[in-house]
Amino acid sequence: NPSIQVVIMQHEFGFFAEKEDKFKLFFEAIHKPIVFVFHTVLPKPDEALKNKVQDMSTTASAIVVMTQGAAKILMDDYEVPAFKITVIPHGTHLVPPLDKEALKIQHQLQGRKILSTFGLLSSGKSIETTLEALPSVIKKHPEVLFLVLGKTHPSVVKKDGEQYREKLHAIVKSLEIEDHVLFVNYYLPLHTLLEYLQLTDIYLFTSKDRNQAVSGTFAYAMSSGCPVISTPMPHAKEVLDEGAGIVFDFENSLQLSMAIEELLDNDVKRNKICLNGLHKMAATAWQNSAIAHALLFENLSPQYVNLQYKLPKFDLTHITKMTTSDGFLQFATIAQPNKDSGYTLDDNARALILLCKHYKLTSDIKDLVLINTYLQFVKQCQQPNGQFLNYVNTDNNFTNQNNEENLEDSNGRAIWALGYVVSLKDTLPSHFINTAVEILNKNRPQMHNIYSTRAMAFVIKGLYYQNDADNYDLIQLLAGRLVQMYKHESDINWLWYEGYLTYGNSVIPEALLCAWIRTGVNEYKSIAKTSFDFLLSKTFNKNGISVVSNNGWLHRGKESISSDNGGKQPIDVAYTILSLEKFYSVFKKEDYKYKAEQAFSWFLGNNHLHQIIYNPCTGGCYDGLEAKYVNLNQGAESTISYHLARLSIDRLQKSTRLESDHIYTKSQNVADCLIIV
Repeated sequence: NPSIQVVIMQHEFGFFAEKEDKFKLFFEAIHKPIVFVFHTVLPKPDEALKNKVQDMSTTASAIVVMTQGAAKILMDDYEVPAFKITVIPHGTHLVPPLDKEALKIQHQLQGRKILSTFGLLSSGKSIETTLEALPSVIKKHPEVLFLVLGKTHPSVVKKDGEQYREKLHAIVKSLEIEDHVLFVNYYLPLHTLLEYLQLTDIYLFTSKDRNQAVSGTFAYAMSSGCPVISTPMPHAKEVLDEGAGIVFDFENSLQLSMAIEELLDNDVKRNKICLNGLHKMAATAWQNSAIAHALLFENLSPQYVNLQYKLPKFDLTHITKMTTSDGFLQFATIAQPNKDSGYTLDDNARALILLCKHYKLTSDIKDLVLINTYLQFVKQCQQPNGQFLNYVNTDNNFTNQNNEENLEDSNGRAIWALGYVVSLKDTLPSHFINTAVEILNKNRPQMHNIYSTRAMAFVIKGLYYQNDADNYDLIQLLAGRLVQMYKHESDINWLWYEGYLTYGNSVIPEALLCAWIRTGVNEYKSIAKTSFDFLLSKTFNKNGISVVSNNGWLHRGKESISSDNGGKQPIDVAYTILSLEKFYSVFKKEDYKYKAEQAFSWFLGNNHLHQIIYNPCTGGCYDGLEAKYVNLNQGAESTISYHLARLSIDRLQKSTRLESDHIYTKSQNVADCLIIV
């Protein structure tokens, strides 16, 4: 079939036990790249097994295994060359964080401490190890309930019927623990299984197979936030280190009971293991697994396979979850809002812009409630002299942090947000516009005294959106200061306003471009484009965007930005996309639109870790891309930034469609034969 370019075989020795010769003829007859995915890699093979694996290795273009341990066995025991081996961990599901106690009530398990295990039942799972550990646990924790989730393995039923399950029921009865064990003898739908895992207090993996390379059940449990206690199979030893779980000896019920009691007695340790496990498993999300496979296939067949990133649907779930009646909370622990973190003017100003943009696009009346919340928060932060404070605690009091930091940037963001509100005077209710104008007028005397580079840029953007001719002199005053900074700092190799690149860089040339639009001063346009193109030359490479790291920033004389040193913030990617949209609208340069789409793919996995930064399950955006991991907390700044960028990409794509339609219409007037595809 000419449309098939790569053949992937999920390989398990048991699949082909009775037809090994035919299987070999099959894969040797395929003259296309073959990828074997080994689910089992047995150490210390006999000569016959070693030869079978080597035959497959010789034919294969690549072999995928799911753990580093399995890769090492392939190299050491089977002499498979390292260049043929790719490690892609077993995929796991992103799960929306649900309330554990509410789930227990839903499944009629309230008041119980839940231990669980799941998967197709067989003697290899050694469920009796847990049953024999339970009596001592129950004495100390009588609320314990052990859930055994799943039907008996079909091959076991075919051979032995339900002997093993009946044996387990007999053990339960003999130990008199009937009230503490529940067999859920069903094939559970995925959503139900994930609910059971999220209501689990401790997940138990008691397999006695010492060579089990990987377990999907084990991986699903960790990614669902279950603290795991496991036997030392290779997969467990590899991922449960560094405080991500507890390992006990095979079939050792005494050790297991002690480990269970230790975690039930210590909520802090149990929660810490849960968080460590979630961070350990983040890279294994199916989205990341898909990217890893696609990159492998792209390498094997580059002329046919090209990795594409699909836009997720727009989802305000996490935005609304992070919003209280007072405002937008600052931080989250994973996807759970941290109600003790308080609020900032910065976040609520950005959220105000986001919801106004969304309302302009959708006219969704629910947005008005959020817009009002954020606008009132901005008003609350304004002081009698017109300036704004930034930090507010959960008791709605300003904190001492306001006295310890320069708040010019925060004040500038507020002006940007208020100006954008006023720009929608034909869309938003009039009382929103009146409130925004009132706040702006009160702050106007303070705008002349702003000298922080980015703060001036934010203010220019706000005044640009307000589009009041009375503000044009003020726009020129602030834009003139930026121009003077540029002339003072720039040279032939450094076309910038400061001697370094830090955060939110793109907002500066974008502000100058806005100043040109309102005032017509051509110098602003020229410097805006020159400096913006310089910034793009420093933040884009052949692989995509790599914004300036907050680990030291980028100083004059440094050649380029390292793509893998961590400290990459979603807000910098988002600001770049917003600026690219503005520059495209003025210059119609296709490269700006292409770079915007390329930059947005950073959120979807086009980054140095090849991992998603946006979580489509929660609607939240992770807080940062570090050198070797993603910060899974989904706070205000990152989540709002992602959604601002998402709307920007929507507008760019819509403008492209409109331009194409316009070309088509004009062409039809000239010659009916022209078709634009």
